[in-house]
Amino acid sequence: MRSVDEQLGRVLEAAVRPAPVRVALSDAHGLRSAEEVIASRPLPGFDQAAIDGYAVRSVDLLGASETEPLSLPVVGEIPAGSRQPLRLQPGQAVRVVAGAPLPTLADAVVPVDHTDGGAARLQVHRGVLSAAFVRRVGEDVQPGDVALRSEAVIGAAQVGLLAAVGRDKVLVHPRPRVSVVSAGDELVDVSRGSGAGQVPDVCTHALAAAAREAGAEASRTRLVRADARELRAAVEDLLPVSEVLVVCGAVTGRAGAEIQAAFTGLGELDATPVAMHPGSTQAFGRLGPDGVPTFVFPSHPGTALMLFEVLIRPLIRVGLARPDPFRRMLAARLTSPVSSAKDHRGYIRGRLLREQATGDFLVQPLGTSGTHLLSSMTDANGIIVLPEDVTDATVDEQVSVAFLPTRA
Repeated sequence: MRSVDEQLGRVLEAAVRPAPVRVALSDAHGLRSAEEVIASRPLPGFDQAAIDGYAVRSVDLLGASETEPLSLPVVGEIPAGSRQPLRLQPGQAVRVVAGAPLPTLADAVVPVDHTDGGAARLQVHRGVLSAAFVRRVGEDVQPGDVALRSEAVIGAAQVGLLAAVGRDKVLVHPRPRVSVVSAGDELVDVSRGSGAGQVPDVCTHALAAAAREAGAEASRTRLVRADARELRAAVEDLLPVSEVLVVCGAVTGRAGAEIQAAFTGLGELDATPVAMHPGSTQAFGRLGPDGVPTFVFPSHPGTALMLFEVLIRPLIRVGLARPDPFRRMLAARLTSPVSSAKDHRGYIRGRLLREQATGDFLVQPLGTSGTHLLSSMTDANGIIVLPEDVTDATVDEQVSVAFLPTRA
């Protein structure tokens, strides 16, 4: 029997980071940059009005007040996007809108509410300082500035800055590709409905969704029978297009032997039991010329999802070079007793609560009547983790809980 930490160590050693690819800016959101982007032009690219108002020389407005306004002729108007040069003479004003280029010699913009809003002649009731309400050329970014650092996660602000400096493509680390296949003679697609002795294929849907939540690109494949030849053909098709491969089906017994036979000659899969509950029965190895990390999980969706959470989610996060491959752990008091298999690390779904009086975390165990129950997983926002030397924990006992944030 292998410990959970030993198994996880073997899994993380197999983490694959896909080769960088250049993608359109619209597809880069959420990915990590694989290059440093240097700005080649200033931002803004020209002096421009920050608000609607009048472009002026600030020196011409010295002494303007409510009781003694200054009068200036309005000699033109500049709309946003104008490419017609205009020169401002001393003692003049030009009407501008936000984003419009400033005329030559203008060094400030007077807001409309500092004036009478005149069209041909302007009464200014309050002066402005030089550079007031003006976006200066290069104020945000200068040529040679770093617009995006290598390994930075590209969020909305980064997308905006890249667009502003004229980059429509960027080199990124792509999401790992996770392929999920279910193998079993009893399985039918959910769209067909299930008859006597048949089971809808839940695992591929659930695990593909979990992979996407972890940040991967996920795909489901067609169902295959628990037949070595049929499964091998499916696996050989998937290995070249996968960074992680998950097969849901039997791990032991006659059906498990058929599944194991499908991998003959493709690599080594180790089915040593792991000291965790649920999920001690599993297999892991690296298949194909690229050594793709490959898992065989039981076809029980609840167990498969727990195994994914413990083993594959950290693998994906490491492949994404995220600094947080593991869930945040909290200490919480139990609201009811829980138990785990002897000498196994226990994973029990739970609902985290907050005690109003003290602010302490409480955790309500869910699905204690069966690890296969999917309905309890939909209410869970945490996983209670019991160490290998603990088989029973009582009410009010403090336990460790992996926090599962609720997705918006």
